[in-house]
Amino acid sequence: MERVKTYGITIKQLLKKYAEDWNQPNSPIKHIVIADTEEGHFQLLQIGWEEKDYIFAVMMHFDIIDGKVWVQENRTEEYVAEELVKQGIPKMDIVLGLQAPSMRQYTEYAVA
Repeated sequence: MERVKTYGITIKQLLKKYAEDWNQPNSPIKHIVIADTEEGHFQLLQIGWEEKDYIFAVMMHFDIIDGKVWVQENRTEEYVAEELVKQGIPKMDIVLGLQAPSMRQYTEYAVA
């Protein structure tokens, strides 16, 4: 259980780093982190107004399911699974949930 708690902390820190890097002073578009550490859900949102257009997008979404980190969404060019590995989460504990189940066996990560 301690491992799962550590995974949640790692995901939250990673998302906060992206939010800080992408937030620009005086920009109407903000990147914010939503973290439900009790249930194991984590998101990085992009939200704000760009002239007359309202912007709301889930840039990244992670879940912790059965002790593994599931990458459910990544609408960026960042290799977030690799970043998680660099932060100490083993590949066998990362599932590319955004990848078709039939294709996960061809990745370096867990299938489920």
